Amino acid sequence: MFNRVFIAAAFVTLSAVSLLARAEDPVPAEVADSLRQMLESPANGLKVASIEASEIAGMYAVQFQDGPLVYANASGQFFIVGDLFTVGPAGYVNLAEKQRDGMRAEEMAAVDTSDMIVFPAQGETLSHISVFTDVTCFYCQKLHREVSELNKRGVEVRYLAYPRAGIGSEGYRKLATAWCADNPPLILTRLKNGESVPDNVCKDTPIEEQYQLGQSLGVRGTPAIITASGQMIPGYQSADELMVTLGL
Repeated sequence: MFNRVFIAAAFVTLSAVSLLARAEDPVPAEVADSLRQMLESPANGLKVASIEASEIAGMYAVQFQDGPLVYANASGQFFIVGDLFTVGPAGYVNLAEKQRDGMRAEEMAAVDTSDMIVFPAQGETLSHISVFTDVTCFYCQKLHREVSELNKRGVEVRYLAYPRAGIGSEGYRKLATAWCADNPPLILTRLKNGESVPDNVCKDTPIEEQYQLGQSLGVRGTPAIITASGQMIPGYQSADELMVTLGL
C-alpha cells in the first residue's frame, strides 16, 4: 500500500510544475459526453455527478453520484479507482480528499442550522464544526464535555443526528427526544451525561434525513466531525487538538 502511494506521489511531484494548472481547465464537451457514455451504468446505479480536469494531464476526476471518485482518461476506456497524492513542503497531500472536502462543505452548507442542535460560540465566532453524533456513543459523550471549552475559544458546535444502530433504534429514540424537546441543547446534554429522560419522539424530525446525509458523506461511526472547509475528522479530538486542526 505504502509503495503504491509513494510511487504515485513521486510521479505527481515530478510533474507538478506542468500539471497543477490543468486542474482548473474546463472539460471539453466532447470529453464529458464520452466519459458519461462510457462510465455511466444506470442498471447498476452508476450515474456521473461531476467531471473535472485532474492534476494529471489527460486524466479527469469523475465523481459518481453517491459513489466513488475515479480518475479516467479522456475516452473513458481506462480509469483508476483510488486517491491521487502529491508531495509538497508539508509532505503528502491527498488531492482526492481535498476535492471531497469541497463537496462536503457544499452539502453541509445546504443544511439549515435550525434543523441542528447548536451550541454557539461565546463572543466572536471564529469557526464552526458540524458533528454527526449519537448519545449512546462513549466518544460522543467525551467530545460533548469539550463543547463549552470550544465555545469559549470561538468555535460554534453544530450537532446532526446519526443513530449508529439505525432508524427506530434506542439511539434514534434518544436523539429524537433531544430534537423534539423545548430546549434541545439541555436535553441533549442530559442524555449525553447518562441521565434518564423519558422518550419523546415527535413527528417530522430531521433525524432520518441527517442519518442519510451522513451515510452519503462517508460517515461510518460517531463522532464524525466536519470542519467549515469540509474536512472530515472520523473520531474524537480534544478541544486543544481541534483548535490546531482548525488553524486557530
